Amino acid sequence: MDSQLKRGIIDICVLCALKKDDSYGYKIIKDLSPHIEITESTLYPILKRLENAGYVRTYKVEHNGRLRKYYSISETGNNRISEFVEEWKSVVKAYDYIKGVCDDG
Repeated sequence: MDSQLKRGIIDICVLCALKKDDSYGYKIIKDLSPHIEITESTLYPILKRLENAGYVRTYKVEHNGRLRKYYSISETGNNRISEFVEEWKSVVKAYDYIKGVCDDG
């Protein structure tokens, strides 16, 4: 899969993981792992990029004597999910065309 396309999809998966509840890095990985392959070294740069873009906000909460960084989706992040879903419809149409024309099976 094209790396840019894959990156965009993973970004949306991370935003969707935050749609229901605020979360922290390890839990996001745990929540996404049954659906996509993601590691800490992949997730944290994504979270930083999403934060810089205004799609997520952060705050810290003390947990077991340490500060844990939480991420919450912003309205802009919710809008990005909606945009992605609309954009994906055209990708599906193109896929259906390619499969219909080029599928040998």
